[in-house]
Parts: sequence; C-alpha cells; structure tokens
Amino acid sequence: MTQGWDLIVVGAGSAGAALAARSAAKGKRVLLLEAGPDYRSADMPEEWRSPNPVVALMHPTAAAGMVWEGLNATRTDKQPAAPYWRGRGVGGSSSINGQIAIRPPMQDFADWGLEGWSPDDVLPYFARLEDDEEFGDEPYHGRGGPTPIYRTPQAKWGGVDAALARAALAAGHPWAPDVNAPKATGVSPYPINSRDGRRVSVNDAYLETARDQLVLRGDALVDQVLFEGNRAVGVRAIIGGSVVTEYADTVVLSAGAIHSPAILLRSGIGPSRQLRSLGIEVRQDLPVGENLQDHPMTAVSLPLTGEAAIKSPHDRHTNVCVRWTSAAGEFSDDLMFVSMNQNVLAMAAADTGVQRGAYGVWLNQNYSRGVLRLTSADPAAQPEVHERMLSDERDLARLREGVRKLVELARSAETAPSLAGSLAEENAALFRVLDNDAELDDYLLATAVDAQHGTSTCAMGSVVDTSCRVLGVDNLRVIDASIFPSVPRANTNLATIMAGELMADRV
Repeated sequence: MTQGWDLIVVGAGSAGAALAARSAAKGKRVLLLEAGPDYRSADMPEEWRSPNPVVALMHPTAAAGMVWEGLNATRTDKQPAAPYWRGRGVGGSSSINGQIAIRPPMQDFADWGLEGWSPDDVLPYFARLEDDEEFGDEPYHGRGGPTPIYRTPQAKWGGVDAALARAALAAGHPWAPDVNAPKATGVSPYPINSRDGRRVSVNDAYLETARDQLVLRGDALVDQVLFEGNRAVGVRAIIGGSVVTEYADTVVLSAGAIHSPAILLRSGIGPSRQLRSLGIEVRQDLPVGENLQDHPMTAVSLPLTGEAAIKSPHDRHTNVCVRWTSAAGEFSDDLMFVSMNQNVLAMAAADTGVQRGAYGVWLNQNYSRGVLRLTSADPAAQPEVHERMLSDERDLARLREGVRKLVELARSAETAPSLAGSLAEENAALFRVLDNDAELDDYLLATAVDAQHGTSTCAMGSVVDTSCRVLGVDNLRVIDASIFPSVPRANTNLATIMAGELMADRV
C-alpha cells in the first residue's frame, strides 16, 4: 500500500503543534488532524487573548467550539460529575488555559528515572521552546524561541498577589524571582505565555508560521488507528460528515490526556474486559485510561477592600505562586500556594455584593490515581472520567496540612489590610471543621477542585515505552501529557510543549 504521509499527528494542541511544526521543518510530509476548528491567529476570539481567562469564561459565546462539550469528570469519589474543560481547536488547551508558563522542577524527571527523559535530556528543550523576556540569557533559559515568557512587574500585581507574597515571605518562605530556575522554591512571580498583554497559544507560536510546510485539517474527528497486521498504517476520521482514511509511515496521537486514550481504546488497545464489553476487538491488553492524575486544589475566600479588588476585567487573575514542601510528604515542593485576584467560585454563585479573591493551595505531587473509560465505541461520545483525587490517604494528609497553612496566611497581619469582611464568616464551612482531621477530610473530598492538569492515561512504562511507542504494535506513538508517569509538580502546558519538541528530534 502506498503511504500518503511520512507522519500523521492527531491533535493540534500543545504537544501536537510543536511536534508537527518541527517535523515539517525537517522536510517530513506531515498531516495534522484537529477535531476542533482550524483558524488563523488573527481569527482567535479576542476574549481568549485577555490576560484574564475569566473574561472568556464569563462570556456567553466565547467558549463555543473552543471547549469540548459534554466532557465531564468526577473530581473525588464523593462528588458528582461536573464539566472538565479541555481545549478544542488549533492550540488545544493552550488556547483556553490560564497561560501559566511554569516548568516542573528538574527533580521530577530525575524521579521518573526514564531513559531519554533525565534533567539533562529535557532542559535543552525547555530552553528551545521559549523566549524568556527577563532571564533568556541564563544558560538554562532560551531567547528567540516560539513561546514568549513574561512576568508581570510587581507594580502591576493585583491586591491578592501582593498580599500573598507579603504573607508568605513573612512566614519564612524565600523569594525566588525565577520559578523556572533549577532548584527554585519559595515565592515567585508566575511566568506566562503572553506578549504585549495578549495570550500566545501554540497555534500562534508554532502553526501560524508552519502552514506552508504541512497540511492541517480542522473539524477532523479521528475515530481509530488503522492497522495492517501489527503495524499502524493510518487513521480513520470523520470530516464534514464523511468517513475519510489517511495513511502514513508513522501515526502519532497528541490528542491529550482524555482523547488520546479514547482513540487507543476505540482502536482495540486497552483493558480487554472494557473493550469486549463494548464489542471492540482486543488488539493489545494495556492499562490505557488508567493512572489518571491531576492537581487537587482548595481555597480560602477573601472578601476584598475596593483597593485590593480587581479594577478591570482584563487585569491578570494570578501573578504569584509559592512552592513549598509539606512536613508529611516524601517529595520536595509537593505543595503550591497560588494567588487568585478573583474568586471564580464566588463569581459563579452570582453573589456580586462583595468583590472576592482567594488564596489557593494545590497538591503538586500525588499518589491518587483515577480512570477513564469509554461509554461507547462511537467517536462522538465522550469518555467517562473519574479522577479519584484524594483517594490515597497520603494525599489527604498533605492537602489537610496545606489548607491549614493557607488559613494561617489568610489570618496574617500581612493579609489583613486587603480584607473588607470577616474571614470566618466568608469561610464558615471550612473554619467549622478546620481542627478536626476527619471532618476536614470530608470537607476536602466534597469541595476539592482540579487544576485542569490531566496526565498519565497512557503512561510511559505501562502503555508506551520511553520513545513513546505504544507497546506491542509498530509505527504508533503517543506524545502528549498522557505519557507522563505522574503529574509534574507544576502546571502542565510547558512540559507538554517540551515533549513535542523533544520527540520531534526522535521520531
């Protein structure tokens, strides 16, 4: 059979865009298929360019077509399913996320212990992808890369940013001006992928300049991978209501932690019992869709003074993070404090009487594992997602510690000038159980949210090897956040772009 392409990449998100663009630049014939809309940079809805994603979240139509509809997840075993936002269209989740451009600590990659993924292996690709405005000349940074790295000056921080920084420094956390420097820990400005106050997605950074070197097809929903014997030879997709087949020497799934495993499962690669129950012929019995991780998060709501409250809808929603290490954990930097100049949960409740911000804390390193399962062999049906966050007692113990430390910061003298009301009244449900471990655990299980940082559903070592090749078949790889053995101790976007960059040199 004549192969039409050297490489088919499924998914134009953070990893897929970088992989496709870099591969095309090397002269490969690349077909990039995206389930959502294809659009040029100039046509991106302006609401998503704002430094504050709340602008788009609160807009009645901005999310249309940009977010997967009907995708829900249970966060913990005690919560009902709720929408799980994932980007749809060119740019993937880099088009709708919080624009945080933070690297994991290099220790994450040392802990993984995987050949080809050591700190020395990955650091050059983190540098290659970036154009760091402030630290680009440092040997561990980059200048001139596709992704701009910007840090909001302290003079432009929001009131909650400044209060959290003051409180954390007073509590003994060190100042770390560059959170992406090796071994950085403590209070840091958040780096963001922004230029001139506007979001730069991977569509802008990689695809806009690569369109004459590759073929990109939007609204192309990939059903499954096609095989000849044990060898992947192409994909079957639904484009414009018609079934289309495309063939290639190599197929790469970069559809993300939710949809890459879904495609594998529909292709007969996954837990045999699940596949047989849906009438799917089993090609390889692998734990696809298992081992899902995200960052569980909780918050303390802050009733803000007019001076501390956000002034414009386009003011940045967060500029400060604090990496720190729990007393109960085995890993350094396993917790993160974050500032929230707007409390999105309070906004969702439509209570506009008081302007609210929040201090948040999330668990950077997790033991709990969730699962993703197909509900149907129909490619238009969303999978069932159970994150099972905090199902491991070790995670509960550390988030319990984290929220108690967070309350100490909120009660501190450094935070007090920003408050317009009673913390105890604002957070009555939390403060009522704060000193009782069992009751606090129940509160966390009932209220914890995720950070939209899903990973590990096609993990290296169990579903793919360290070259991202799917075990037991030929010419099929997965390259996106689903391959990470565990969720990194950071927001996941930069690490996912890095994986695309690194693997473009290896595929």
